[in-house]
Amino acid sequence: MNTGRTVFSQLMDYLPTYEFQKCVNRYSGDYRSRSLSCRDQFLAMAFAQLTYRESLRDIETCLRSIGSKLYHMGFRSTIARSTLADANESRDWRIFADFAQTLIAIARPLYADDPMGVELNQSLYALDSTTIDLCLSLFPWAKFRQHKAAVKMHTLLDLHGKSISEMTRRSQAEQDAATLVGALNRKINGWAN
Repeated sequence: MNTGRTVFSQLMDYLPTYEFQKCVNRYSGDYRSRSLSCRDQFLAMAFAQLTYRESLRDIETCLRSIGSKLYHMGFRSTIARSTLADANESRDWRIFADFAQTLIAIARPLYADDPMGVELNQSLYALDSTTIDLCLSLFPWAKFRQHKAAVKMHTLLDLHGKSISEMTRRSQAEQDAATLVGALNRKINGWAN
């Protein structure tokens, strides 16, 4: 029998708990929360991302199958599909966005002095544009085709910073990435958008 810690809990130890709690407190994330804390929600979603879960049902099934190990993985409550769905719908998304910015601020200096393999006088950026399909009945504002909804996510990656997102923008699905070049040029050169 393995008496050591799970790999998941070892990974989560690298995350600054104090900074996460500051983000939760800033937006009153745990206010009137009886069963699922913001930390448990974050752990469930991180677990889902790391294990390639595709739905809430899939997340719940997988976490229930390892129920005896949940406490050792850092969870303080059981994860029910409906509770996780309610938390995802009602919790302020800015908690997790602020925490992501905190993690980026920690990670960016770690790679600042690493060589890129190519000597350049200026920074090197890559632009990724991905179309995200949506349900037209739930997102009528994102109409893409007659029976389809979609948005496009444009992400500017700083290749010297080891692909840490420099800027992320959402646009209509029809918008081409080339139309963002002016805005990106202002962002890269430090001008206001």
